[in-house]
Parts: sequence; C-alpha cells; structure tokens
Amino acid sequence: MSDDEYLDVNRANWDSRAPVHARGYGIDGMLADPTQLSGVVQFDLPRLGDISGLDVVHLQCHIGTDTLSLARLGAHVTGVDLSGASLDEARSLARRAGADIDYVQSDVYAAPTALSGRTFDVVYTGIGAICWLPDIRRWAQTVATLLRPGGRLVIRDGHPVLLSTLAMTVGAEHADRAQQPWITGTGGTTPALELPYFEQTEPLVWEDEYSYAGTEKVAQPRSMEWNHGLGEIVTAVLDAGLELTSLTEHDSVPWDALPGLMVRDDVGEYRLRERPERLPATFTLTARRR
Repeated sequence: MSDDEYLDVNRANWDSRAPVHARGYGIDGMLADPTQLSGVVQFDLPRLGDISGLDVVHLQCHIGTDTLSLARLGAHVTGVDLSGASLDEARSLARRAGADIDYVQSDVYAAPTALSGRTFDVVYTGIGAICWLPDIRRWAQTVATLLRPGGRLVIRDGHPVLLSTLAMTVGAEHADRAQQPWITGTGGTTPALELPYFEQTEPLVWEDEYSYAGTEKVAQPRSMEWNHGLGEIVTAVLDAGLELTSLTEHDSVPWDALPGLMVRDDVGEYRLRERPERLPATFTLTARRR
C-alpha cells in the first residue's frame, strides 16, 4: 500500500471529523477562560515540565485545543496536521483566543521538509495520534530529526493493550473462577484481546459513521489504523538516538474507549468500572535527544 492511499483515506476522514469535533471538544469553555487547559495537557503537566519560552512542535494537532494549551503555558508553538479542515478550525480557535500559533499542513513523515528544516526544544504528541501511522520506527526517526540537541519528546497516547481490546460477552465459565470469583462469569462483558497488538504491515480498516466526540455522523467514515506494541515504540525511540527519560502507564483514557465498561471520573478521564487495575489504558513517554 502506498503512502498516498492511507494518507488520502485518513485525510478525508479527519476533514469530515473536524467540524463535528469543533462542536464537541469543549472549545466554548477554553474561550471563556483564558487560563483553561485541555484535559490532555493538564493530565501530563508533571511530565511536561516548564515549557515557557521554548519552541514546541505539536505533531498531529487536529483542531488545536492541546496546541492552544501549550501556548498558554508560555511556549512558542507550531501545530502540524494532515487535515486542512482541522487546521482551519485550529486557526479559528487560536484567533478567537488571541494566541500566536503557527500551523503547517503536512503528514508526520514529511514534517521536517514542510517545516523547512526547523528544529525544536520539544516535540509534543497527544492522545490518539500514532495509531494513524504505519511505521513507528519512521515516526521516531522523524521526531529525532525535529529535535535540537537536548530537546525532548513528550507523548501520551492510547496504550497498545487498550487498542487491541474489544468489549466481549463471556460464553463459558472459566475454571479459575472457582479460585478467583471476581473473574467475569458467563454472560458478563469483559475486555478481550481481539485486535493486533504488534505492528502489522496491513492496516485495520474501519467504517465508523460516528466519531468519538460529538453526536453527528461524519461524511467520510473510512479510516486506516495500525497498532504499535509498547516495546516497538520504546525500541524505535532508542534506535532513533533518543534517551528514554520516563515511561508511565495509566489506567485511564480521555475518551470512552470501551462503551458499557468504562466510567468517567471528575477530570474527564475514563477507566474500567470494575477492576481498572487490569487494563493499561494510556501511556506517557518522555525522551531526550543527546
């Protein structure tokens, strides 16, 4: 499959999601309160650290709520995204918020060229980003190219275990339930590993009429995704010449990833209603270029 094929499919999908998400991402609240940060950026503030005055590039920035949040923390931010419609919404948000943010349309792998060889103090990637990319090693090499010596990568994303999981109904009693009665019994619904965990050559192709945010149908429902195992991600970062500085796994995720099994907390994160300790839902990875 050529780059053009998956890029065209996913660009059309995200172009159609952009206006839906612009009405469902809490933008009114961010505009009403000039100090408000997106939940994604707020969650990782301890790992993000002080970015005031730093040059930050936000890859796969979508409609710019996280990008605006990074700017509100004092960074000089450039947002990069594949979708022109998403960038239209991002520019509108920045303008209404009075924020000076540059936006560049590009796919991730072409970003160094699209940014004219510029380098940055921080490469930031938020939730739900790398699953749209077929090659995690190429992603890590792109990140390294964009970083100045001493620059940092900060990524929080869906955990590959979560992304390989579906909610399934148990059809037969498991023998171990006699010793561990909390194991889900017959007829109960539980997370099950049904989708690829490790990176595959061929994508998962989805036809989803509704997005994870908003209640309207999207005009172009087709998308292509790839999962990447946690070891694959870490190894790609190391092989790109970066030094791993932290890796944290979380039991929560900012969207209702397994409807019917998850409950929302008071900061907008979702975790399993029952025994959340059994499912890594997201991870945050930080690394530094030597």
